Amino acid sequence: MTVSLEVAAGVGTLRLDRPPMNALDVATQDRLKELAEEATRREDVRAVVIYGGERVFAAGADIKEMQAMDHTAMVLRARALQDSFTAVARIPKPVVAAVTGYALGGGCELALCADFRIAAENAKLGQPEILLGLIPGAGGTQRLSRLVGPSKAKDLIFTGRQVKADEALAIGLVDRVVPAAEVYEQAYAWAAKLAQGPAIALRAAKESIDTGLETDIDTGLAVERNWFAGLFATEDRERGMRSFVEEGPGKAKFL
Repeated sequence: MTVSLEVAAGVGTLRLDRPPMNALDVATQDRLKELAEEATRREDVRAVVIYGGERVFAAGADIKEMQAMDHTAMVLRARALQDSFTAVARIPKPVVAAVTGYALGGGCELALCADFRIAAENAKLGQPEILLGLIPGAGGTQRLSRLVGPSKAKDLIFTGRQVKADEALAIGLVDRVVPAAEVYEQAYAWAAKLAQGPAIALRAAKESIDTGLETDIDTGLAVERNWFAGLFATEDRERGMRSFVEEGPGKAKFL
């Protein structure tokens, strides 16, 4: 399989494994969607790491496969392409991308689906589709502009240039830069810490933030309000408040 889901201690690792560059062909896209939906369903998965291995995250789409597709074929495929990435973005649990080496085109778009991105010092990210006479088709024009702002997104998408880890950090494309040997370790630690948190409250926070970014503020506030009130019906809220009163802040255990 070109994508696997490995679960340990509440953390599910979505591992890309299609040597040499983890090119995201149709089969890999479909498998990614299948496993993202599995991670969403599974109660033993409380946080997710997306990882492509020590050498590369994902260098983009399978260009040879795409070259053989005509307009009709891509009209039929484009929605499935987006749906596979959207399935990752909609995992209602904390998701971190552990980015090593290249994250280009579809690889960059996959990293954009995470809540947090940890990159290796030697990582390079970008949306080079324009160099093929195309534009990003797996969410790049939308998620990149929401993350780094329209001007920086247009710079990357219009030119197709690659950015090194330090520039990616400066523009907000990644959130942390670490030595290459530590990328997965630090991503796993981030996910493992959140996997011990209140699962429903984390889901509420993620949905409230993501919905608010996609709609007007009144709708976003309504989503927040409904989740906030609804959490008062959860056992985690009872446990968290009881621990705060009896033991002080930050000591509640939610597992």
